[in-house]
Amino acid sequence: MKNQIRLSKLMSEQGIASRREADSLIERALVLVNGETVDTLGTKVDPDVEITLKSKGKNLQDQKLTILLNKPLGYVSCQPEDGHKEALDLIREENRDKKFKTGKKLPKKLIKFSVAGRLDINSKGLLVLTQDGRIAKKLIGENSSLEKEYLVRVSGNVTSSKIKKLQFGLKLDQKDLKRAQIEQIDTHFLKFILTEGKKRQIRRMCELVDLDVESIKRVRIGKVKLGSLKIGCWRYLESEEF
Repeated sequence: MKNQIRLSKLMSEQGIASRREADSLIERALVLVNGETVDTLGTKVDPDVEITLKSKGKNLQDQKLTILLNKPLGYVSCQPEDGHKEALDLIREENRDKKFKTGKKLPKKLIKFSVAGRLDINSKGLLVLTQDGRIAKKLIGENSSLEKEYLVRVSGNVTSSKIKKLQFGLKLDQKDLKRAQIEQIDTHFLKFILTEGKKRQIRRMCELVDLDVESIKRVRIGKVKLGSLKIGCWRYLESEEF
């Protein structure tokens, strides 16, 4: 007998929906398993079943929005505190980059957006906000290995031995860091390419090799590039861009 798995977990693994979205779709009787409607939460199925969504379920998933913002300094990614504004405040029609205008309208209320890969208040650049759990999982899920590329200005003496330590051999929170790609592109400018995202990782890595970070700009996540998007402006991202 095959080991059965929760339907919502299997839907998440197959990229149909996040587990939370899957539960919502199941409750609304919008999920078909081998052609039969399933509307009971916690249902377990064989791992090789055919899962499809009814047309209404597909439409609900397709309507979820994902936004790329060029975050300026001074904005927090989410959960505003100490009087600082959050990045979502910049998602207004007047801030949409005209080069990327489409027929898609901006909703009057921006709800259920989550940040897929935070930037701290003193960092700038590419920030993704999404209503789509599938995209969030792909970007920041525990099994995600997408590259995140940053341009980092540092002060201090940059040496080849420090570059090697940054590339591999450092620990944070008592755990070995994954191998990173580090390139010196100017006297005080480094390019970091990481496949993980610990809190304040680049700043803490630099501290371990006696370098002080002066600025951080994220320019790429996977295939998505910041490109010519103006600072403080945003555009829509389509799922195929990932």
